[in-house]
Amino acid sequence: MMLGKSSMDLVLVPCALAVMVGYHLLLLYRIFRRPHTTVIGYENHNKLAWVQRMARTAEPEEVALALSVISDGISASITLASLCIALASLIGAWVSSGAGGASDAPAAKYAWLLACFLASFTCFVQSAGCYVHASFLISALGSDAPASHLPRAVLRGGGFWAAGLRTLYLATALLVWDVFGPAAMLACSALTVAVLYLLDGNSMPPHRHQFLTTAGPSCSPS
Repeated sequence: MMLGKSSMDLVLVPCALAVMVGYHLLLLYRIFRRPHTTVIGYENHNKLAWVQRMARTAEPEEVALALSVISDGISASITLASLCIALASLIGAWVSSGAGGASDAPAAKYAWLLACFLASFTCFVQSAGCYVHASFLISALGSDAPASHLPRAVLRGGGFWAAGLRTLYLATALLVWDVFGPAAMLACSALTVAVLYLLDGNSMPPHRHQFLTTAGPSCSPS
């Protein structure tokens, strides 16, 4: 016996959401318990090393390089935040004009989509804010500012960036649900999780960074 459209929504949509949410809960567990088995944990390890390297110098050239790196993160976060708020505004205008339909099911779909885009917007704005704070701290290198504040700001910025991207992946699955139906959403969620599982895994051991001095040949004993 074939399930009706509403019955398929009630069965397949929760399954698709469970696949997405369950994978990310597992990923979060791995990040906290075995961080170096994930790309996020490996990148955080290298970011901490970069912050420690930048904190050891007050040279204007290296400070300018650090500010350039942080500026790239701010620009990327602001760009995606602008995209998310534009899509959320488009969905709001679509629903308010009545083009999205008057039934409860389409309204629920658009509400979920709107919530995902607004959540992504919030994450990217927070990411940009953390990077801006990091740029202030980098500019104050050599002062008595607490050294722990800089790595915290950089890692929080990266964490909000990753959360914003993951929320966009969920919004993509919801958009597939709205356009192609619940079966396509389940397939999209399973495919997304399979691809993310391959991309999020890390087999490289963490590198033990050593900060070498840049001594020229004239410093060697004759």
